[in-house]
Amino acid sequence: MGMRHNNLNTEQKATMETQQQTEALPLTGVRVLDLGHVFQGPYATFLMAMAGAEVIKIEPPHGDMSRNRGRDGDYPFRALNGCKRGIVLNLKTERGRELLLELARSADVLVENFAPGVMPRLGLGADVLQEVNPRLIYASASGFGRTGPYADKLALDLTIQAMSGMMSTTGEKGGRPLKAGVPVADFMSGATLYGAIVTALFERERTGRGRALEVSMLESLFATLLPSAGHVYASNKVPQRTGNRHVADSYVPFDTFEASDGWVAIVAATDEHWLNLTEAMDRPDLRDDPHLRKLAGRIERIDELTEEIAKWAGEHTRDQVTELLQKHHVPSAPLRYVNEVLADPHLRARGFLTDHETGNGTVALPNSPIRYQGSELRPLSAPPTLGQHTDDVLAELCGLDADQLAQLRRDGVTV
Repeated sequence: MGMRHNNLNTEQKATMETQQQTEALPLTGVRVLDLGHVFQGPYATFLMAMAGAEVIKIEPPHGDMSRNRGRDGDYPFRALNGCKRGIVLNLKTERGRELLLELARSADVLVENFAPGVMPRLGLGADVLQEVNPRLIYASASGFGRTGPYADKLALDLTIQAMSGMMSTTGEKGGRPLKAGVPVADFMSGATLYGAIVTALFERERTGRGRALEVSMLESLFATLLPSAGHVYASNKVPQRTGNRHVADSYVPFDTFEASDGWVAIVAATDEHWLNLTEAMDRPDLRDDPHLRKLAGRIERIDELTEEIAKWAGEHTRDQVTELLQKHHVPSAPLRYVNEVLADPHLRARGFLTDHETGNGTVALPNSPIRYQGSELRPLSAPPTLGQHTDDVLAELCGLDADQLAQLRRDGVTV
């Protein structure tokens, strides 16, 4: 039964609020071995780190390939690996594998997103690690999953977008299929992996036993197809590319329009939105047209209406359009470029984006998109340099002394 606060005085309420703001984050005390690389695995473990978990990033001697991605620089690595400890272990050596097993004894979670079969071939599959630690959550992610006809296919975000059906629905009408401009398969599957891990940790609280789990990029993207799949079943037709329009023209308008200084997105999801839009446009002729009062009529005249809205938008600036439509309660937003998002005042006011100094200047780095009421956002710390915490972690968790650590470096097990 919850505590009632109605009769508390102002001072008591303030004290309680202060106590709530200092509550530990929900994954405090959870130890994670992070073998993830590039985006998928590291995003899941980043969310865990920002929820309070102790994340130990384990890299090969050459490091995570995202440490330097050419024209991307190291920004993706910085954004996904803050608040983690970093060590190097060469798992191609017998001693490196032994040390991973030793680390697994005190871990709660191990995360990897290697190709299927890599860890078992190293003798580090879920069965081996859970024999060492039955409470271990062994979480793996891949393109297509560990089983099925596609299990051994190579997978990258682009190929998954193609295989998933996403690309077939993306692009201008009559044009070629296009990928999303960002790696949605990597990050959607990374977020799904995070949810799966936390679910398994919840189960372990009840059973005391760990579990092996897997997430595939292909299956993680399927939910994005639901409107298109609904169109298949409702019309028995293959959805065609419609540019920025809705796949089945279920909303009119549902599109982007060019203002005098940029682009805006405008949606009339309801008949009321449509009437509000005509008010904002000062078009009583459209408002009073009975044929346009319902969606079916607007669908019949979609090209005409799109042209009228485009003409109106082009007579105003981007901000004028969106402010006017917001005032009239019409869903709308400016199309923003990445540099504008990096400077967004809303994301900064919420503490999601904060500036950090690097060797190449100041960059805005993201925090977790998840808020835990009663706990402050965990402040971001810099990602580890390659092998920065190797000696500390192996001394602390494996009991190695200075001479043994030096021998590991000589043997190429660490760096």
